[in-house]
Amino acid sequence: MDDSIVQETPFVKQLAANDRPTRDKALSSLQTYLSGRRILTPLDLLKLHKGLFYSLWMSDRPIPQQNLANALSSLVPILPSDTLIPFLRAFWQTMQREWERIDVLRMEKFLLVTRRYVGATFEVLKKGGWEEERVRGVLGVFGEIPLSVDDVRVPMGMRFHVIDLWVDEMEKVGVLEENEECRRIQDVLMAPLLKLREESPTKTVRMKAREALNDERIPGNGRREPEVEEPTSGEWAGFAD
Repeated sequence: MDDSIVQETPFVKQLAANDRPTRDKALSSLQTYLSGRRILTPLDLLKLHKGLFYSLWMSDRPIPQQNLANALSSLVPILPSDTLIPFLRAFWQTMQREWERIDVLRMEKFLLVTRRYVGATFEVLKKGGWEEERVRGVLGVFGEIPLSVDDVRVPMGMRFHVIDLWVDEMEKVGVLEENEECRRIQDVLMAPLLKLREESPTKTVRMKAREALNDERIPGNGRREPEVEEPTSGEWAGFAD
């Protein structure tokens, strides 16, 4: 399978096919391509993700859409270690570029694939023992694109969606337990949201991040006092303590 195949319309159509054998064959070819290749340039990965984006765009029935979203996210665990970060960056760059073009009838399947990618990413980090350098690299991609503090190119809807699902996906990989190791991982994974809460120039983003950070599933949050809502510009915030 050479580079041109991932850009060809027939390949994209096969991934979006309603019949499972055709879809599975295309996915198997793509898995072989990704797992066996050691050097993929950023441009290669952007071209690949453009094709994957349009395969989901053309998928027009609920069950095939769900299956395809699951299949695309299943590519993340099979990647060679040196391809993981560039692959994820290309995915988020593609979503950033295309997000505001997604119409309301197609949005649900892209919300799903976004959730699946975050979940698959956390699973890879878990299986790798939450290795510090890899975690730092992955969170760097999140901080660079979907959870960027001040990049105005990031669609607000995409940023909000990632914030909304963040704790859900943490829970699925079992890091919301009350023990020392889980608390360490919680602190690391919640850092991008903490940065948004403290540094975002946009009030709605700060509030959304605060809401996620106060999720009752996070150990200790059930015992916290509720935070005072941030006043809007020009509003009296009451007397200072």
